[in-house]
Amino acid sequence: MGKIQVKVQTTFGEVVFEGANEKEVLGLLASISPELIGEVSRLASAKMVSPLKTKLQGIVELTTEGPIVATRQKLTHYEAIGLTLYASEERSNTATRISRLLASGGIKSMVPARLNEMTKRGLVFKPNPSRPEYRLTAQAERWIEDEVLAKLQGVKS
Repeated sequence: MGKIQVKVQTTFGEVVFEGANEKEVLGLLASISPELIGEVSRLASAKMVSPLKTKLQGIVELTTEGPIVATRQKLTHYEAIGLTLYASEERSNTATRISRLLASGGIKSMVPARLNEMTKRGLVFKPNPSRPEYRLTAQAERWIEDEVLAKLQGVKS
């Protein structure tokens, strides 16, 4: 008799459970703790930061405080805020924290006003209107990748 496989798609990839029968597969699934899934997800996420770090090298410094714009090239306030959000966890951050991170990189900006303008342009949104976090839209992510990073890396688009 053949083996039974169950493939489960997770945030960190596909997990395959295999057993000799249904009962064995269900037992395997039931035995997995939320802590294991959380730890695997955390470790997988840590490994995936590497490509982002490489892409932003010399432009944004990823610190324990958060991402700090380190490039000496001239940036608009929108670009600096966009880069900060792009390098932030979940592409999300608060206006206060963005202001602090930009100031750490020597950039002075009226972040709340710029975020309001960026919201009107469709570059950022508030996932939860009752919370102070702003997140990049898909359009803004493409803008950062295709235009801002390309310009800063000297690539013509």
